[in-house]
Order: sequence, then C-alpha cells, then structure tokens
Amino acid sequence: MAYVLAGGRGSRLKELTDRRAKPAVYFGGKARIIDFALSNALNSGIRRIGVATQYKAHSLIRHMQRGWNFFRPERNESFDILPASQRVSETQWYEGTADAVYQNIDIIQDYGVEYMVILAGDHVYKMDYEWMLQQHVDSGADVTIGCLEVPRMEAVGFGVMHVNDKDEIIAFVEKPADPPPIPDKPDFSLASMGIYVFHTKFLLDALRRDAADPNSSRDFGKDIIPYIVKNGKAVAHRFAKSCVRSDFEHEPYWRDVGTIDAYWQANIDLTAIVPELDIYDKSWPIWTYAEITPPAKFVHDDEDRRGSATSSVVSGDCIISGAMLNNSLLFTGVRANSFSKMEGAVILPNVKIGRRAQLKNVVIDHGVVIPEGTGRRRGCRARCQALPADGKRHLPDHATDDRQAGYLTYESSFGFVRSLPFDQDRGSGRCVRRPADCSESLRGRDQDPSTRLSRRHEGHSRRRHQARIPRPAW
Repeated sequence: MAYVLAGGRGSRLKELTDRRAKPAVYFGGKARIIDFALSNALNSGIRRIGVATQYKAHSLIRHMQRGWNFFRPERNESFDILPASQRVSETQWYEGTADAVYQNIDIIQDYGVEYMVILAGDHVYKMDYEWMLQQHVDSGADVTIGCLEVPRMEAVGFGVMHVNDKDEIIAFVEKPADPPPIPDKPDFSLASMGIYVFHTKFLLDALRRDAADPNSSRDFGKDIIPYIVKNGKAVAHRFAKSCVRSDFEHEPYWRDVGTIDAYWQANIDLTAIVPELDIYDKSWPIWTYAEITPPAKFVHDDEDRRGSATSSVVSGDCIISGAMLNNSLLFTGVRANSFSKMEGAVILPNVKIGRRAQLKNVVIDHGVVIPEGTGRRRGCRARCQALPADGKRHLPDHATDDRQAGYLTYESSFGFVRSLPFDQDRGSGRCVRRPADCSESLRGRDQDPSTRLSRRHEGHSRRRHQARIPRPAW
C-alpha cells in the first residue's frame, strides 16, 4: 500500500498556497504536484493508495475525486482520501507526518497489506517503487529510505544519511554543517527524499511506540527514523537505481519546487527542446484529471499582431489572439489578447491577459485578470518606483518579505501577480525596468471592478456584456 502525506501548506510558495495545499499546486500545464507521487505508485503496480490531507484540502480533494476515481474494489483496488478528522481525540488533528499514519491504523489493518510505502506528495520526479521494495525484502531491513545523491556541501539543508559501503545507515543527521560523504563518492552525500518502505507490522508497532512517547514530535524524520537507525536496521536506497528515464533523459530528475524560484524554473524547464523531465514518455504516464476542453487556438497573422508561440507549452482551451509567446508555459483556459507579449511566463488556468500587456519572468495565479496596458501610462512608472529603502511604506504587507529576494508583488481584486527577480538599483530604491515590462501594475487599481474586463478574443460578439454592464473605458 502506498500512503501519501499531502497535508503540508508549503508556505514558501506564498500566494500559490494561500487557498490550496502545496500538493494541489498546478504543475506542467495540466497536472498537480501530487500527481507525480500517485502516478509513480500506480505505474509501479501498487493498487492500494491512501492520501492524508489537512491544510486547505478542498482543492486537492476535488482534484483526486475527479481524476483518481477509477480504482475498483472488485479488483482488490482502493483509493482512500484521509482528511484529518480527530479519529484519536476530539481535540487532536494530525500533529506530524507519523501521526497522520498512526491515526488511520485501523484502515490500514483492514486491508491486510504486507508492506507500506510512505511517500511525500509534494515532489516532482519519476520513480519505480518496485525496485525499492525488492531491495527492502532482499536486505531484511526494518526500513529502507529513498535517498538522493547531492554535492556534499549542498546537503546542508537536508536530512543526510551516513552510510557504510553496504549502504546500511550508520547515522541520520538533520541539516549538518559538514555532511558525511558517500564511501564510494566522497564529493557527494545521501539526502533523504522522504520516501520510506516498511513491513506493515513493524511500522504499526513503531507508530504505537512513538504515540506513547510524550516527548515525541510525531514526525518520521525527527523521531521514527532516528530511533530505527539507532536500534534497528536501516538501509539507504539510491534514487538513481529506480529513477524512471526515457531515452531523452540522461540524469535522475527530482525537484522539491518549494519556493517561487524553484517552481518557476521547474515549469519553464519543460519548454526546452529536450527537457530534463520527459512528461511525454508514454511508458510512464503522469495520470491526472483529464478535463474535457477544446483545442488551443492561435489567430491573427498581421505583421505586428500575430498569434504565435516559440519554445512554449500551451494547454487546451487557450486562445492566443494576436499575442506572442516565448519560452512560456500556459495552463488550461488562458486568453491572451492582441499585442500582448509573454516571455518566461508561467500562467495558471483561466487567466485573462489584456491587450498590450507585457509579461516577463512571472508566475500568474489561477483566474487573475491582467488589464490592458500600453506601457506609457503614468500609473505604471509610479508603481514601478514603489521600492523604497525601507521596503515597507509602499509595498503591501504580503510583499515586504520578498524585497530582499528581488520580487515585487501587486495585489488586485482578482488575485496576485508575482514578478520574478528583475534588474534593479538598490541605491536609489527604484525599479529600473521599462514601464512596458510591468504590465501587472497598469490601469487604475481603484477602478470599478464591474468595468475591469479583459477583452474577449477578437471575432466574438460582446452584445450580452454590453446589455448588462458598462462598456470598458478603453
């Protein structure tokens, strides 16, 4: 049985996780982050899956109900969504990763499974868990831990395994200043991937022991694993041995996408001619909710008004109406209107982009409306200069912490637009981008929302809009 831990918020993703848990964040044009762990389990032959949810789980639960509802009990298959429901105490939610499994022990026992694969639901990778299960059985280990080989001094932010020449774990060190090297690769260390294989009976006994300890934090990485390393047998499984790679993938691919920068980069990487992650590999499909949509459409072919895309990924139901895309990734249902330009843009579903908008190196959340802009309006220059030395007076509260990372975040009644690091002059406290590159700040913020409509793509009638609401100012 695969048990996926999907209750975390992922606070470093800022506004992207204000309304959804990190595993529910969109990725790759049509999938969610959790689809990678679930697809790995399904493709590995695992037909019993449980998903523990907690933080703002509605979006995640709705996605799994729509996209993962094909398991059949008559074929000994099951897919259980396990939200925190105070099963142990009326005042106790999931208090940690281990507790999220402990509170559902009765459900696990009812299935009578022999082995448990514990997975994190917020990483992007392709892996065949069968190889890891086979190593666990052959080694006779109490726990087998999935590990990633990383350059030694880059492992300071991970839980690191100190192993012997048989990959048996001697010690588990959390975020060490001097990470222990791998015996056969002294310049590398083994970092935990948060993937564990247990014999079911051993795991349940370990969870009960941990639950009885008043000093425990109820966490696998902090409590369960260190105890087993000290008192039992723990073995490391190297990700390179079970990483699934197509003919076009040369290196093992694993990403945390836990920050805005990492999330943006991982999505933009998919637009490369030969991306590091092959999502087109039919031998290892990434299963997800297959929304029924019409095909993408590109219209207009004038000299300065041509619907076009280069080195970009465009999903279904997108209409590129006289807009230009370069090195961008568009999710379902995006509307890009004439003369707008997007470069390095990750645009989530149902975004509307007004005429002449200029978007560069941005992540735009679901349902945001980018108003029309010419790049010459006064409001743009005033807002571009809103980066004072103290970083507080002009920026909204949720953006003050991003100043040091080089972000500007603009808030509107429709959602958030976050621009990735830009060229700036810290001494003058002034953003030195051209106003034309700052479309997220164009048009008056205080304008009546009823008139802030993005234009429907050219060729479609506006009669029913004109009959009910005022004509836009443009």
